Amino acid sequence: MSVHDELTSVQRCLEDLFRSIGRLEQQLGGSGLEIRRVRTDADHLRDSVALLRQAAASPAAPNRPDLVTISDAPYDLSLWTDTDDEGLGARDRRAP
Repeated sequence: MSVHDELTSVQRCLEDLFRSIGRLEQQLGGSGLEIRRVRTDADHLRDSVALLRQAAASPAAPNRPDLVTISDAPYDLSLWTDTDDEGLGARDRRAP
């Protein structure tokens, strides 16, 4: 099955779920905390499926940054002149 077919199947199941929740609300009353939680969770599912449908519809793949190759060659020691060792201070002075 294609992604579109799967999403359509999920959408049909959600519609059945909402119909069932509506019948439960009529039988139990819509003011109970439990039925409100079920309704809220079903609404979240509907929103999530809508986001999935949008993501599946966009053909563009997410942009990945270009990989940067880091050489295994040692760094030039002149890069480290006049630097402080972390927590120790400058090389020619005593640590505090």
